Amino acid sequence: MKVLITGTAGFIGMSTAIKLLERGEEIIGIDSLNDYYDVNLKKARLQKLKKYKKFTFSQINLENKVEIGKIFSKEKPQHVIHLAAQAGVRYSLENPHAYISANIEGFINILEGCRYNDIKHLTYASSSSVYGGNEKLPFSEHDNIDHPVSLYAATKKSNELMAHTYSHLFNLPTTGLRFFTVYGPWGRPDMALFLFTKAIIEGNAINVFNNGNMIRDFTYIDDIVEGIVRVNDKPATPCSNFDATSPDPAISNSPYRVFNIGNNNPVELMNYIAALEVALGIEAKKNFMPMQMGDVPATCSDTSELYNWVGFKPNTSIQDGINNFVSWYRDFYK
Repeated sequence: MKVLITGTAGFIGMSTAIKLLERGEEIIGIDSLNDYYDVNLKKARLQKLKKYKKFTFSQINLENKVEIGKIFSKEKPQHVIHLAAQAGVRYSLENPHAYISANIEGFINILEGCRYNDIKHLTYASSSSVYGGNEKLPFSEHDNIDHPVSLYAATKKSNELMAHTYSHLFNLPTTGLRFFTVYGPWGRPDMALFLFTKAIIEGNAINVFNNGNMIRDFTYIDDIVEGIVRVNDKPATPCSNFDATSPDPAISNSPYRVFNIGNNNPVELMNYIAALEVALGIEAKKNFMPMQMGDVPATCSDTSELYNWVGFKPNTSIQDGINNFVSWYRDFYK
């Protein structure tokens, strides 16, 4: 199978590409290589991918409609895994237009590429942030998601709506994956684990938001990738028991699905930090700070729908995942 993966220089994109390459798939990778965070880290990820004979890469911006169209028509992939996006909740407060460009304009270009090139399945990254102000835990795909609390979340909900429209109008199978706080080796430098590790090793204090009263469903990268690959292999189908008089947000009478991918085992932020202190052998200096705009106090995923669909749910322990990250970090940054 030939698979087009967007965001292959990214954290999840690189790991997903490697998983598929190692089982013999041909991967067409695209990425903008923007400077939202360290471009050298992105280039290092690409170097890992370029060791595989069945990997080819093109530097393309999602917003470039012409170039996106060309890559579809030239390469003719059967499946698309769309992982590229402008990420980050806090950054969306400072640079909102970047999110409209990459996450809305970019996504419509991907949908149009799928529409006109007989794509058998589009799997795309959504986010746990779509649950917004919801307080009922765990978050379920059957819950209403009409109350986003950041522009990033709003763009991800928009992606789900746009995907459903294309599933309905053009019979394009689409599956959205709501990722819950992904971490692990090769992770993003703007995420908490990366920031904490760097600060602690350098002897600096870490910023602990909401005075430490945060709960997150931290999900290890290998579990995320396993979920992506299994979902990619099983295209969405119309749900025969969908009731249009009382519509369920999780299903459709079109070939459309959304799934949570989380550890289903939320961890208090202070316990997460404690696990990192154990892995590093260093006690962290802590700056306790108020909640940041756009943040939510707790996340927790109901993964029963994912398990029912592909027979898998994440299960890596926090300590194992953090230990693996610290080993990678020390090796990569010497």
